[in-house]
Amino acid sequence: MTSPLTTPVSLGRWTPRLWGTLLVLCAAMFLDALDVSMVGVALPSIGSELDLSTSTLQWIVSGYILGYGGLLLLGGRTADLLGRRQVFLVALGVFALASLLGGLVDSGPLLIASRFIKGLSAAFTAPAGLSIITTTFPEGTLRNRALSIYTTCAATGFSMGLVLSGLLTEASWRLTMLLPAPIALLALLVGMKLLPRSEREKDHNGYDIPGAVLGTASMLLLVFTVVQAPQAGWASARTLLSFLAVAVLLTVFVRVERRSPGPLIRLGVLRSGSQIRAQLGAMAFFGSYVGFQFLVTLYMQSLLGWSALHTALAFLPAGALVALSSTKVGAVVDRFGTPRLIAAGFALMVLGYALFTRVSLDPVYASVILPTMLLIGAACALVFPSLNIQATNGVDDHEQGMVSGLLNTSVQVGGAIFLAIVTAVVTANSSEGSSPQAVLDSYRAGLLVVTGIALAGLLITLPGLRTRRPRGSVVVAKSARQTSQETSQERVPVRD
Repeated sequence: MTSPLTTPVSLGRWTPRLWGTLLVLCAAMFLDALDVSMVGVALPSIGSELDLSTSTLQWIVSGYILGYGGLLLLGGRTADLLGRRQVFLVALGVFALASLLGGLVDSGPLLIASRFIKGLSAAFTAPAGLSIITTTFPEGTLRNRALSIYTTCAATGFSMGLVLSGLLTEASWRLTMLLPAPIALLALLVGMKLLPRSEREKDHNGYDIPGAVLGTASMLLLVFTVVQAPQAGWASARTLLSFLAVAVLLTVFVRVERRSPGPLIRLGVLRSGSQIRAQLGAMAFFGSYVGFQFLVTLYMQSLLGWSALHTALAFLPAGALVALSSTKVGAVVDRFGTPRLIAAGFALMVLGYALFTRVSLDPVYASVILPTMLLIGAACALVFPSLNIQATNGVDDHEQGMVSGLLNTSVQVGGAIFLAIVTAVVTANSSEGSSPQAVLDSYRAGLLVVTGIALAGLLITLPGLRTRRPRGSVVVAKSARQTSQETSQERVPVRD
């Protein structure tokens, strides 16, 4: 269905309505990222008021990750089949209600349940929002600009969540839960007016119910296993059996997808080298950053004794740099292409993480902490928009939700897996009653792992620099629908 926004976009002019549409989508992504980072600082206050144990507090964070990471594949494909606008608006409404519930409850289990529901709703808004952008803006300069602004809002939300949580927690932890509710409600009301309507996909060869069940179950179990592994033990029977079950579910899932006429994930998309590099790069990018943020927060608050607000302000230069670059990254992508920018960004991340290993028990902000934050901010500004552009370029409109869900799944699963690995390394290198220097050494070991993850991301990206492609194009394996359409077009005789 042709959107009313199509004509002004194709002419290169952004109308007020188009800006409003992009703003609604950016608001939802901002809230998703904000919610991930904002709750961490509030956990001690939540535990004190609700009398929750440390293991229960973990599930306030893990519940959101479980719902988000576990259902993204289903959320992306649902947007394609049932309509992107409809899925986005319904999920955004659920997100607002869950935010309100989370700020009003007086029970740990209810709070965890509200967090899971928020993660579940974000698993539908994130891929639906991204696919609305990629189907509204034509591939090339206009889409690159829109995606650079969109992904910058995500990075800014993640950074601002740290600052806002420090400020709001001083008054009440409930404000950190309630803040997203009015913003989500306002975005919902504006979105009902501005978002372009999209028809449900008609020729989709039925619903892949087995694939949806297997894909969702495997992702939920994978995220659950990784989140619980540090507590249960990586070599415990429980963890090993869970990983074995994940492998079995994924194997059956792949077989089902190969035979399904309307798969949840068309595996042919993953035959593209650029698509694989985008997915693996997303895992390395977010996984390394989440691990870095975790270690830096512990270092500043546990060892240096900084307040939550002081720690949040230390991260602010990175977020500010990302925000200031939002309107410029698209033009840079047009000029240099995504592989070069991703490689450059990962190189900056490696340099920044390696520089932070020089920290000591005496804070050296000007020579170590500030330069690291600026390097990481520049890296995020280059890598995150470029990964989104590379993953969605060259993909048919009817598969944009699927690819968007796959990319967001890579981000969340990468964050969960690599954070668990970093946590395990720190735990293995520390012991109860260790001296401050010994604790710092354990953090440094974790930082080396984080640096290695970013280096792996750089190495994954390098093969993409060898191949020259036309600007703004990415070759992906064609869908059966596209192939049949091209074949039928070739058979039509041309008349004078």
